[in-house]
Amino acid sequence: MANIKVNLDKQIKKIKPMHAVGQPPFAGGFRTFDFTPMKHLQNANIPYSRLHDVGGAFGSNRFVDIPTIFRDFNADECDPASYDFAFTDCLIAAMLSYNLKPIFRLGVTIENQMTIKPIWINPPSDYGKWARVCEHIVRHYNEGWANGYEYGITYWEIWNEPENGHTPETNQMWNGTPEQYFQLYDVTAKHLKACFGDHIKVGGYGSCGFGGLFYHPEKYGIDYPKKELGASYEKDMNRIQFFIDFLKYIKANGSPIDFFSWHSYYNVEKTVIMEAFVQKTLTEYGYAGLETQLNEWNNANGTAYGSAKVHGSSFAAASVASMMLAMQDAGVDMLCYYDTRLQASAYGGFFAPLTSEPVCTYYSFVAFGRLYALGTQVQTTVSCEESGLYAVAATNGKKHALMISNQTGKVQPLHIEGVDLSDARLYVIDQRHLLSMAFDTDKIANDTVLLVEW
Repeated sequence: MANIKVNLDKQIKKIKPMHAVGQPPFAGGFRTFDFTPMKHLQNANIPYSRLHDVGGAFGSNRFVDIPTIFRDFNADECDPASYDFAFTDCLIAAMLSYNLKPIFRLGVTIENQMTIKPIWINPPSDYGKWARVCEHIVRHYNEGWANGYEYGITYWEIWNEPENGHTPETNQMWNGTPEQYFQLYDVTAKHLKACFGDHIKVGGYGSCGFGGLFYHPEKYGIDYPKKELGASYEKDMNRIQFFIDFLKYIKANGSPIDFFSWHSYYNVEKTVIMEAFVQKTLTEYGYAGLETQLNEWNNANGTAYGSAKVHGSSFAAASVASMMLAMQDAGVDMLCYYDTRLQASAYGGFFAPLTSEPVCTYYSFVAFGRLYALGTQVQTTVSCEESGLYAVAATNGKKHALMISNQTGKVQPLHIEGVDLSDARLYVIDQRHLLSMAFDTDKIANDTVLLVEW
């Protein structure tokens, strides 16, 4: 039995953008690009999309990445002729036409074949010049420089996953040392904040995450079964040390940071533990209250549970819903699901690759988008003998909604109290029901999402 009590009189906080995404969906046609699939993100009230790994390998040599915009690093960074904004202009204009704000990653796309030859992941030869290139990209999109725009893009993230490997020779994102990345961050963050002040938010570093915690749970005060040491042990532990060394460096050097970003491809339970570790560590090093973004996550692609679960399944829809609901109650400020590409992928969970039609995973984001539109979270108390049941309720003072996700492993008889649901509208999400009308709240099946509106 799952008991849920909703208190509309007890307002908690704003509903956070837990349903932001990465890689906005678009298709390459014979003569042009088709950006209309972004309408689905607009219909789900999705506010942000992070621009990383956009357009395929090496940014398809056209989108977002610094070397695709500033193609010759020996060129004059102050000359508009040195920049190629064409494709990124097209992408961002399309995003904003669907009310989708970009989180602009200043860096490069992952190079999975770097063992053959690293192309763009080497540290820049001149950090100051690289920072000035970033400055002019910001000016193009926010101040109209180089026949640009005044979009007011807020978030500018410096690089991504610089600790991807445990040595430069195995790192698919940064073919340099940790200290070299710290220096690049320091130089770039200081320069951008000197240029733009509080008109933009600068941060990073898109951490790979903190799976190393589970090798030594007792060391980190975590009540969780100890993970056996394996091939990834050294890499996972180095990622924790990288985080600590980064915080020490920016503290010692006064490097500006408006937000810290990190990633997780673990299940909900482990991700909640990692999120608490992030908050605790930031506080220990003097960054209590810093905005944090889990801006790359996916817990339903077959890797999070070590099983052959697939996108478009009831499991996937409930998994993403559970993550969003759990993180609404955690300290993180934004989530960006990885990702919403149209192509067949282990990560692209929104759309059927052959038809580009949304699958049930997408509809969990539609449901959360309705909470987000209402605006304010109200007190919701969940009591269930089994773990894996999550619920969040929201209100705008006149309309209300409750979203529930069940991953307890079995059907749960459901009792909701504190509110009158006699005229409520009920919707269910699973592999067969895409936010379809339901007719009672007596129970909720396993791997099922329920949205109640009244």
